[in-house]
Formats: sequence, C-alpha cells, structure tokens
Amino acid sequence: MGDKHVLTVLGRYEQIKSVCDFVADGAAQSGLTESAIFHIELACDEACTNIIEHAYGGENQGNIIVSWQKEDGRFVITLHDNGRAFNPNNVPIPAMPPPPDDPEFSEAEIVDSLKVGGLGIHFMRKLMDDVQFQFNEKTGNTLIMIKKIS
Repeated sequence: MGDKHVLTVLGRYEQIKSVCDFVADGAAQSGLTESAIFHIELACDEACTNIIEHAYGGENQGNIIVSWQKEDGRFVITLHDNGRAFNPNNVPIPAMPPPPDDPEFSEAEIVDSLKVGGLGIHFMRKLMDDVQFQFNEKTGNTLIMIKKIS
C-alpha cells in the first residue's frame, strides 16, 4: 500500500482546480497515461462541483478533504465532505438525448434533455474504473474513485 497524500480545501468553486491539480500530479507520479489523468481530472471536477452544489448547497459551507494513493496497481482517490447525505441510487439514470440529426427535435430540445440531472455521476462512472459512495451520519459522505494503472 502506498503513502496516502491528503489535501483539504474550502468548498468553493475556485478551489476545484487545486483539487484537480493535486490529484493529477499524483496520477502522473503513479505512472498513469495522459488520457487517464485527463479522465481523473474530469471526474474530480464533477465530484467537487456536486459536493459544493448538492452536499453543501453552496459555497463556503464546509471543507472537501481529498486524498490519493497508489495501491495494488490502482490509483485510489477519496473525496470526503460533511454535507447532506447522498445516495447515488436516488439519482435517475440520465435520459439520452435524441441523435443530433433527428428532424423531430430542435437543438434547444436536445440541450434541455441533457439538463435532467445525473450526468455527473454517469460521467464519473464512465471515466473511472470503479466509483463507490459511502455515507455515515457522524462522518459524512465519502466518494472513492479508482483508476487501474496499466
């Protein structure tokens, strides 16, 4: 098991880049490809945005504790907050928009169909090899995202 690296930031949108840079640096040190690092950055950006918007209900409501470590051929990222409980099973699977060339739908209708919600979790699951959510009444929400190191 590798050393665990930890960063704590205030739940503010301007701090998301710091989180992404911290995790991307760790991913690079761990030998992940540029493509994998990009996927990790996108997933972390989405996760932090969700924490600020949904767990805390806005900026400056709490901290985001992010950690990474390399273990058993995997790059493991953990994000923790003390916001509202989150159950990903309560988030509907996003509706897929109609094909862009479908004459039955205008561009505005296609864009509106994407605003249903749940896209962030969907993206995280597509970008990462494993995504796990945990909630504890006393300790809060924990998101674990794993990328295999090839």
